[in-house]
Amino acid sequence: MNQEHLVHSVEETWQVAARFAEQLQPGDVVALQGDLGAGKTTFVQGLGFALGIRRPMTSPTFTLSVEYRTSRFLLVHMDLYRLSGPDDLLPIGYPEYLESGAVVCVEWPERAGKLIPENAWHITFSLTDEPETRIIRIERKETSR
Repeated sequence: MNQEHLVHSVEETWQVAARFAEQLQPGDVVALQGDLGAGKTTFVQGLGFALGIRRPMTSPTFTLSVEYRTSRFLLVHMDLYRLSGPDDLLPIGYPEYLESGAVVCVEWPERAGKLIPENAWHITFSLTDEPETRIIRIERKETSR
């Protein structure tokens, strides 16, 4: 499954995230890739709002992870920017989140290496020449779950 969206605002990013939220299932991992300021956290905020979260959602850059309870599953937002590699995920509960059926959104997933499951959603945010415009690519390998 592959999708590409051209968005021109935060609101349009939230709309794409809301449509994507409908597809999420317990246990999904969402790998969010893109430069600083490309829209990764904004996308997770849109997901959260679509899933009924009404408290502020900010980037967990310094806390590394934040949990949000939804009516369907636990949504975990992780920011791995400050980590050096996969071994750093073990003490912050990453394996337990995967085993629990939480939906885990991971910013800077390259720091997790092979700990990102093969069937993860991969969402890539690309900057354009226009300051507010982004290209959002949503991809997932077709595997049996």
